[in-house]
Amino acid sequence: MPLSAVIITRNAAAQLEPCLASVGFADEIVVVDSASTDGTQEIARRHGARVIDRDWRGFGPQKQFAVEAAAHDWVLCVDADERVNEALRSSIAAELARPRARAYALLRRNRFLGRWLRHGEGYPDWVVRLFDRRAARWSDDPVHEKVVSNAPAARLAGELLHESADTLEHYLEKQNRYTTLQAERLRAEGRRAGAWHLVVSPLARFFKFYFLRLGFLDGVPGLVHVAIGCMNSFCKYAKLIERQRTAQ
Repeated sequence: MPLSAVIITRNAAAQLEPCLASVGFADEIVVVDSASTDGTQEIARRHGARVIDRDWRGFGPQKQFAVEAAAHDWVLCVDADERVNEALRSSIAAELARPRARAYALLRRNRFLGRWLRHGEGYPDWVVRLFDRRAARWSDDPVHEKVVSNAPAARLAGELLHESADTLEHYLEKQNRYTTLQAERLRAEGRRAGAWHLVVSPLARFFKFYFLRLGFLDGVPGLVHVAIGCMNSFCKYAKLIERQRTAQ
């Protein structure tokens, strides 16, 4: 089956080149860029990608637009800071020769504070990224988007390496934006929160990922990664409460 690799970008020049090289086996590469000013589009074109400039509409809508812009029905969706390793590349090629499903989950490994996480919230991190667009699509969520499929997703061998170049400061800034978007979405859905959510949600999250999912085995990076996830849970509900009180 012919395959389109699709990537959304915005000022991703520092990360994009290894990503493009890792998906070079695809029949085409589509990059949907949002007004980058750092040479992202030039790098993409140099690697033979078809570049489309489009205003930012949120993660889910932007990724779905990229999927619809692809020339082929089978699409592989990756982020600019992700790389397809050799084992996963082989698995994809073998699977597309004789597909047994319409969507596939890939095992993503996250690098955080200089360490590849092997436990906790960072691993195993299964994400649906390879699919037939006639049977699956991206959700409309502006953040924490996901692929919605009308059939179960199979799993492939190999790993999708997520090697973010973010500093901790930039990572925290990004999490702050994400929790704001999450709070706005919950408010739009009519959801409400109280003190119970502020206390129980972060504690339950910490227990699950640090102890049950063995996050403590990843040392300080594992502790920081889980702690930030707990803080995100707290901030999301705190921002939702703020919006509830503002609306009264």
